[in-house]
Amino acid sequence: MNTQMRRAAVAIAATAMAVSLAACGSAKESGENANSAGEKKGDDLKIGLLLPENQTARYEKFDKPLIEEEISKLTNGKAEVVYANAKQDATLQTQQVETMITNKVDALIIDAVDSKAIAGSVKKAKEAGIPVVAFDRLAEGPIDAYTSFDNEEVGHVQGKALLAALGDKAKDGQIVMMNGAITDPNAALFKKGAKAEFEGKVNIGKEYDTKEWKPENANSNMEAAISALGKDKIIGVYSANDGMAGGIITALKAGGFTKLPPVTGQDAELAGVQRIVAGEQYMSVYKPYAPEAAAAAKMAVRLAKGEELTDVETARVDSPTNTGIPAVLVPVVSLTKDNIKDTVLKDGIYTIDEICTAKYKAACEAAGLK
Repeated sequence: MNTQMRRAAVAIAATAMAVSLAACGSAKESGENANSAGEKKGDDLKIGLLLPENQTARYEKFDKPLIEEEISKLTNGKAEVVYANAKQDATLQTQQVETMITNKVDALIIDAVDSKAIAGSVKKAKEAGIPVVAFDRLAEGPIDAYTSFDNEEVGHVQGKALLAALGDKAKDGQIVMMNGAITDPNAALFKKGAKAEFEGKVNIGKEYDTKEWKPENANSNMEAAISALGKDKIIGVYSANDGMAGGIITALKAGGFTKLPPVTGQDAELAGVQRIVAGEQYMSVYKPYAPEAAAAAKMAVRLAKGEELTDVETARVDSPTNTGIPAVLVPVVSLTKDNIKDTVLKDGIYTIDEICTAKYKAACEAAGLK
């Protein structure tokens, strides 16, 4: 799934807690903002928040509380956030949208389990006069706004990191590509960015689209790759996120690797950061959740009030069903052992005590994390 991103000239600081402001034109220019005219609403709003799953730590630990806090700030504590998690079930998420429509929420923030399957539900919400903000994944259908990270750039960051780890040995064997779920449009963008970096520089021995992003599926795929290629031929693994990296590393250890090949990741999950400290995982991608959450909250509140997105939009994106969607795209950072202090620790995502448990104490000391 290809998303054409036309970046505006507005940059967002990677670790800023607030979204930069940029003028973006009239409501008509801002795409399908059906709520930009008509009766204005006050702060007493009901905002629906639908997140896709609870296996990845970020959704419940970071996204939900950050969005709730920002909506509260924007509405003087008067707005209600109605939350539901689809637990990786697209059918359940469809039912959750129906419930939100029945409950007459003023706006919806949706992180789709399946970007295509959600299109009909988005249309129903719009027909009910409920504006929809696509969060993190670009849902299809008549969405009003979108916020995420620069997902193709995520793939570039991952690909560059793996190449750096391989150095002059990049052509000495084969890498395995463990992509995300085909139902997630972001996975296609991660893959596209990484492959652009790999072109002509490494040999891809095996490649998988991992069902539902599940670590156990990545583990099974990695076992199959080891069996097919032989452990002596595998020199690196592109893993699209940290959860899958955990399953991959378990398979590598069980497969007899005495020295683990470099493995990429994404999301800077605690377990991933700990594996990086321990030298088991080479890198992750740190995505500052606060700016993304702030953008989603601001878009939803503005749309719920029937206001324009004139101080939010920083880019325009196209989905397979919609063009010129107002968006905020947040930059990402390559996270390695060398910059843990300057990223997840500095931003308060984790504390030293959380990372450096007894199991990782020695590795933390060796990495200068005290």
